[in-house]
Amino acid sequence: MDVSKASFSIIHEDDRLIAVEKPAGVLVVKGRGDGEGKPLAAQVQTYLNRKPFVVHRLDRETSGVVLFAKTPAMHKELCTQFESRRIGKRYLAVVQGALELAGTVDQPLRRFGSGRIGIDPRGKNATTRYRPLETHDTATLLHAFPETGRQHQIRVHLLSIGFPIIGDPLYHKNGSEQAPRMLLHAERLKISLPDGEVLTFKSDPPADFQDGYNLAKKAS
Repeated sequence: MDVSKASFSIIHEDDRLIAVEKPAGVLVVKGRGDGEGKPLAAQVQTYLNRKPFVVHRLDRETSGVVLFAKTPAMHKELCTQFESRRIGKRYLAVVQGALELAGTVDQPLRRFGSGRIGIDPRGKNATTRYRPLETHDTATLLHAFPETGRQHQIRVHLLSIGFPIIGDPLYHKNGSEQAPRMLLHAERLKISLPDGEVLTFKSDPPADFQDGYNLAKKAS
């Protein structure tokens, strides 16, 4: 493949899979009523000249690592690993407020009629670990480790402990006014293949994430 012709950044590519960088504001796949813009899966299809197998998704507002399988066998393997929680996932997030201690949120999540996700005992189990990296008066940079893969999981779990993600247009009041984007980035994915091979895919936070973090640190 001619990497120079790709409309996205490629982290890793082999005969079985491709790992790419998703910018904030881009959908992985387009759903009904999602508006304009070419989704990432369609961009990858143009690059590969064949349809990739979608393994997982990130929210539109989230940037970072996205995996696509090239073969049915790898698609099945990766989907099984995601479903059985064998994929190592690490996110970077910037939350409002000074969060000083690491912890775990273990709260079930349920979708409501508004399209929002909320904590509800009738929901599906969900667990997120978090660890602060840099703490300031107005904002904290942290690592989040979702042990389950529920929609909006990190966003809702951090909100539930009083630390909403800065720039979140759905769960943080005036969030979209405080940063150029939602400050959540899928920084790393780690997979272990049946033959014993371990692959780690890492994505550095893009400039718009760093810009948002710098603004958050300076906010009064």
